[in-house]
Amino acid sequence: MIHSMMDHAQLHAPLFEWFDRSRADYPWRRTSDPYTVWVSEIMLQQTRVASVIPYYERFLERFPTLADLAAAPLDDVLKRWEGLGYYSRARNLHRAVRIIVDELQGQIPSTVEGLRNLPGIGRYTAGAIASIAFGVDAPVVDGNIIRVLSRLADITEDVGKSSTQSHIWEIASSLVPSGRAGSWNEALMELGNRICTPRAPDCGNCPLADFCQAQKLGVQEFRPVKTPKSPTPHYDVTAGVIRRGDGRLLIAQRPTTAMLGGLWEFPGGKREKDESLIECLQREIREELGIEIRVGPQITTVRHAYSHFRITLYAFDCQYVEGEPQAIGCAAWEWVSPSDLERYAFPVTDQKIIAAINNGGQTSMDFHNRDA
Repeated sequence: MIHSMMDHAQLHAPLFEWFDRSRADYPWRRTSDPYTVWVSEIMLQQTRVASVIPYYERFLERFPTLADLAAAPLDDVLKRWEGLGYYSRARNLHRAVRIIVDELQGQIPSTVEGLRNLPGIGRYTAGAIASIAFGVDAPVVDGNIIRVLSRLADITEDVGKSSTQSHIWEIASSLVPSGRAGSWNEALMELGNRICTPRAPDCGNCPLADFCQAQKLGVQEFRPVKTPKSPTPHYDVTAGVIRRGDGRLLIAQRPTTAMLGGLWEFPGGKREKDESLIECLQREIREELGIEIRVGPQITTVRHAYSHFRITLYAFDCQYVEGEPQAIGCAAWEWVSPSDLERYAFPVTDQKIIAAINNGGQTSMDFHNRDA
């Protein structure tokens, strides 16, 4: 049976042999420093490895130590994270390092339990940091490992169910080799990333092919089993590039507890039913900042996909009319010159608006990323 085979750890030798021969040279693998391992694991959540590398290097250039990150303002942290998406990861990382400096004498916890007490660190991230940086015999389960183990054990239950996830964690835990958990976890993840891929897995070059139950049955393409996703909702959203007489632009900062919290944006919001785009924008500006504007020509259209919904963002050139801006539906606001926009951290959609402003023309842009 597959579980008996797994329990006897017959997978270790072939996977380690393959990993030692084929492992990718990622920058975070050149160190065992807990802080840099932590940064890499947070960045790698829900993001492709190739996308992470330049952000990882730039982030550590600016914040080379935990103390440097803790001392930095959140605005600076978000600016360095700009474009990577899922901004709650950056906010939680910043909160966590400040807790470590203020309450834990600057020492990152070395246990899974201690790590999980920090903001933004769940079971997977705690296991990854503990095993890779501290040598703890802890398992990890991410999307790659779910796929590998689902195929090895031919798991026929929906991996979205909590019972199935618990089962996979049990298998992962039973496979961890004493004293080599970090390398084992990295090897399993890399196997899923490079060989045991979601589509057309390269079974002919898989070091674990002889042990794979799904491959023996010819059902590897159908594992893991997942419930089909519901249709992704779509919303129309407006944004105003609001100018006043001296040429400055009005930008607003999103509340830190909201999606994209702490980032700056051109104010606006979601269109309601039977509302025109211009009516939507005027209402949103009134509700968010308490001012009146005159809506002018459309600057650009940006189509964007988030984790659970899609938007079409319509940005308009607007003129400030009256009222003193107030932080009603935002954390803060500022009048800034166009040349100063680069100092602020903006979501990808607003970066596209800035690009359209700089180009001086009307454009339509499609962009797919997942900010949060």
